[in-house]
Amino acid sequence: MTLLLTAVSAGVMAQDGIQGINEANSKVRSYFDAGTNLMYAVGAILGLIGAVKVYQKWNSGDQDTSKVAAAWFGSCVFLVVVATVIKSFFGV
Repeated sequence: MTLLLTAVSAGVMAQDGIQGINEANSKVRSYFDAGTNLMYAVGAILGLIGAVKVYQKWNSGDQDTSKVAAAWFGSCVFLVVVATVIKSFFGV
């Protein structure tokens, strides 16, 4: 009799765990679009800051302006690509 009760209670606990995992999955997926949009917004702000810094270096006549421009541009592109790849990888 106790074996039967143990098996039934284990089945109930397992079902609650699966239900909790499915609920967590749906909540994370619902937040993902907002997180992706936040990453795009951060990328846009960093792009504007980078453009101002590159403009300042260009006007002052620094020799490493192209290196700084490539670094800022590369970081913004990386941020957008990562957000897009993660979105398509997880099918959200």
